[in-house]
Amino acid sequence: MIENERIPTNLTKQDFYYDLPKELIAQTPLAQRDASRLLCVNRKTGTFAHRHFHEILEYLHAGDVLVINDSRVIPARLYGVKPDTGAKIEVVLLRQRGLDIWETLTHPGKRTKPGTVIIFGDGLLCATVEGVTEGGNRLLHFTYNGDNLYSILDRIGQMPLPPYITEKLLDAERYQTVYARERGSAAAPTAGLHFTKELLEAVKEKGVKIAPVMLHVGLGTFRPVKEDKVMDHVMHTEYCSVSQESADIINGRTGRLICVGTTSCRTIESAADEQGVVHPMHGDTGIFIYPGYRFKATEGLITNFHLPESTLLMLVSAFSSRELMLAAYAEAIKERYRFFSFGDAMFIE
Repeated sequence: MIENERIPTNLTKQDFYYDLPKELIAQTPLAQRDASRLLCVNRKTGTFAHRHFHEILEYLHAGDVLVINDSRVIPARLYGVKPDTGAKIEVVLLRQRGLDIWETLTHPGKRTKPGTVIIFGDGLLCATVEGVTEGGNRLLHFTYNGDNLYSILDRIGQMPLPPYITEKLLDAERYQTVYARERGSAAAPTAGLHFTKELLEAVKEKGVKIAPVMLHVGLGTFRPVKEDKVMDHVMHTEYCSVSQESADIINGRTGRLICVGTTSCRTIESAADEQGVVHPMHGDTGIFIYPGYRFKATEGLITNFHLPESTLLMLVSAFSSRELMLAAYAEAIKERYRFFSFGDAMFIE
C-alpha cells in the first residue's frame, strides 16, 4: 500500500470548519452538466473569478494534460431481509476482496454477525456474512443465479448517494461521468460530472491531452475526521491504477498537469516520484494530503466544494493554502454557489 510520510502540523479539524447554509447543498444535478458555475482561484494572486463550467476552455492551454478518473459507480446499495426473522438489512458494497466477496457497510450492524444470511430481490441474490473487518465492516460472500454479480446489481441495486442528498435521483447516469468505464466505485468522482462529451472534444481540439487514470472511490471519502489533531487521522485506502500509456502522456507534456478531482490528484501523487515523474502502478493508496504536503506532479486542480472538516477540504487547502481556500469558500457561500456532489465546481491554478 502506498502511504506518505506524515508532515508534522499543529492543525486541527476545527481549522477546516466553515458554516454552510443547508439550502446550498445541491440535491439534484443541473439539466445541463457544463452549465454549473465555476469559481476560478488564482493561487499566485489570491484572486477569484466567477464563470460557468463550459468556460474552463479559456483556462486550458495547448500542451496541458487533463487527468480524469474513469472509474464507474456501481449500484452498490442493496435492501434485503434475513430469512429467519424477516428483519430488514441495508447493505452498501465498498470494495471487492475476492471472488464474489465484498467488504460492505451493513445497517443495522448488530443484526449481521458472522454466519448471518441475507436475501435480496426475492431470492435473486443471497449473501452470507463471513467475517468482520478491524473497522467493523462486514465481509459478505454473494451467491446468485446469473452471469455475474454486476448484472444482478443493475437489476436490484440503487446508487449509493451521499447521506446529505435526500431527493431521489431520477436518472442514475447523472451520478456517472460521461467517461466512466471500469466498474468499482461506491461514490462518484464528482468533479468529472461537469464534463460533457462535447466539452471534452473541445478540450482535445484546443491541444489539451486527456490521460485517464482509475481510482475506485470508497465511502471512506465521506468518513468524518474524528480525531481532533489532523495528524492522528487514519486515512482510508482505495484501489487505483495508472497505465503505461497515461504515464507517457503525462511525462511527455509541454504544459501543466491538471487533475480533475481529488481522486485523480491522489492517484497522480501516489504514482509520482520525488522528481515529479509519474510511473505506471496499480494497488492501494492511503496517501493523506493536508497543508504542508509538497505536491510532486499536480499543477492545477478542478474540484467540487467539499464538506467542512473533511480530508478533501484538507487536500485542496494543501494545494492552495488553508486561508485562501476558506476565503474562496466564503466567497462561494456569499455568491450562493451550490455545494457538494451535485454542486458547482472550482478551478485552482
